[in-house]
Amino acid sequence: MKAVLLSLLAPVTCLCAQQKHVWVLPEINAPRMQRMLFDSKAAGEPVSCYVFTPESYDTQKEQRFPVLYWLHGSGGSSPGSAAQVAQRYGEAMRAGKIPPMIMVFPNGLPMGMWCDWKDGSVKLETMFIEELIPHIDQRFRTQAKREGRIIEGFSMGGYGAARLGFKYPQLFAAVSLLGAGPLQPDFNEAPRAGPRGRDQVLGTVYGGDMAYYRAQSPWLIAEQNVEKLRSGLLIRQIIGDRDETLGFNREFKRHLDALKIPHTYRQLPGIPHNPNLVLDALGEDNWGFYKQALVGMRSAQPE
Repeated sequence: MKAVLLSLLAPVTCLCAQQKHVWVLPEINAPRMQRMLFDSKAAGEPVSCYVFTPESYDTQKEQRFPVLYWLHGSGGSSPGSAAQVAQRYGEAMRAGKIPPMIMVFPNGLPMGMWCDWKDGSVKLETMFIEELIPHIDQRFRTQAKREGRIIEGFSMGGYGAARLGFKYPQLFAAVSLLGAGPLQPDFNEAPRAGPRGRDQVLGTVYGGDMAYYRAQSPWLIAEQNVEKLRSGLLIRQIIGDRDETLGFNREFKRHLDALKIPHTYRQLPGIPHNPNLVLDALGEDNWGFYKQALVGMRSAQPE
């Protein structure tokens, strides 16, 4: 967490320079995991992600598998953090607690915010929606339809999961927000980044334009797509009660309630802003979400 805070407080010039050199992540050495690279027109260079395949991917050659897109928080993706999440979910797959899934850990840059930047220098949303998802469907035996995709993320990744899942509900069966932020309609405060960090992100990503920030926000996207989000999309929101973003998460829950968008909300007692502690606190209750999202898709075959 300290490293994340330091990255938030770095000068804007350093942040921009850093962003331009991290499209290719380090190699990963973890069971069932690989680094995948693909040529991205949106980035103008190769982009990488980490991919986990379940053991049955090798043994059941005719089967197609659902995909869980797991979006990282601020500070960027790392082999260690991706491997920890994949190990946890892989054990659940082997124990039959969730269906076997392919897991994709995209590269959202240290502070990319999972959206296209106003100045056009970074096109994360375009890369993810128009390039990464089609590439994964082409490269792996996926269930290449909305019923076979889940999008989930922690912190900045939860913000990304919400904005992308709500904006493109035709692509995903379920959206999971873990300790998500920023969820507030206006970026006047940033509880974890502080005023200086907020100014840097607002300037770098959103061009200092609050209207552009609002246009990217899950708050506004939920309003714009309210009819589509009222049916057919499984949504959950999880937040620890010691998380600095708790207040804004509560406001976002009330916003979804006012819009009559069905979702589940759970507040975890004693849990701070930490993905492993969130998943530990959910425990066995975590797995029901994925089973519910993937009902009827466990052994789907290509059409």
